[in-house]
Amino acid sequence: VQLQASGGGLEQAGGSLRLSCAASGRTFSSLAVGWFRQAPGKEREFVAAINWSGVNIYYADSVKGRFTISRDNAKNTVYLQMHSLKPEDTAVYYCAADVFGYRRTSKESDYAYWGQGTLVTVSS
Repeated sequence: VQLQASGGGLEQAGGSLRLSCAASGRTFSSLAVGWFRQAPGKEREFVAAINWSGVNIYYADSVKGRFTISRDNAKNTVYLQMHSLKPEDTAVYYCAADVFGYRRTSKESDYAYWGQGTLVTVSS
């Protein structure tokens, strides 16, 4: 599975961005997908996850109510809509795929495939 994350950029605090994760190489609709982020000097952390059907979704407390994860299996793409951005959201955002599509796990070790990351910078 190849994953391509895109949509990052520079945004002011309070603004919005939408990240995309495009997948190829395997039946996308069978995979669960998660978003993670890594801020400068910090460990990578979980952001959100969605199961294969889009019914089961899980958010980190830090983004709940501001970020929305969704997927379009016809387009082999998962999205992360980010609203009310804060400077602390600044990080490289990664998408990852879990072959156990029923899950929506926050554990990095559950994800077998990772994209290259896209940088989100939020200015105050």
